Amino acid sequence: MDPRVDAGLLHLMECARQVAQHSYAPYSNFRVGAALELTNGEIVTGTNVENVSLGLTICAERAALVQAVSRFGPEIRVAAAAVVNLNQAASPPCGACRQMMAEFILPEAPVAWPAADGMRTLPFSELLPLAFEMKLK
Repeated sequence: MDPRVDAGLLHLMECARQVAQHSYAPYSNFRVGAALELTNGEIVTGTNVENVSLGLTICAERAALVQAVSRFGPEIRVAAAAVVNLNQAASPPCGACRQMMAEFILPEAPVAWPAADGMRTLPFSELLPLAFEMKLK
């Protein structure tokens, strides 16, 4: 892998780690942060926000995507992503987050998260190989 990409992913991991400090997770104590590098060079972050009903909880990745669209519009594209939690557990994006990311992320975009054996990175197309898609006119 290109060393510049490694440095960029490490920076995204640190951004995700920092924003995880702001997590609202009083029920699970599972504090997660996500950082997205957009194709325009901007980095956008998000953290998980739980709700007592649990079903209304929003994951860090989706919070970051919503912020990216809110700030830069629906044409944004994600060039790289990192997800970190403060619980020392491997946690790639969940299925719902993968599907939502599919709407905005480049297929070759690296997605990084901490794993038992260090940082794990996969191109998004391998993380969600059969994304639900609909071609809009």
